[in-house]
Amino acid sequence: MAKHDKYTDKQLKRLGEKFTEYRKAKGYTNYETFAYDHNIPRAQYGRYENGQDLRFSSLCKILKALDVSLEEFFKDFD
Repeated sequence: MAKHDKYTDKQLKRLGEKFTEYRKAKGYTNYETFAYDHNIPRAQYGRYENGQDLRFSSLCKILKALDVSLEEFFKDFD
């Protein structure tokens, strides 16, 4: 796992929390079903919700599955 500064770690954790919030808002009680339904590797998606780093293309795929724009998703990040 890559080492990040505290700011980056905090933002990755927040990113994972937002994935969880949006997933639950879509009616998915667990990440595995959501990932399976949207053809996203389940273990990898679970790591994203736990705050691990991800590629931009993965972020775009997840946001498309959540039906949320980049602007909407990041509107309350610091």
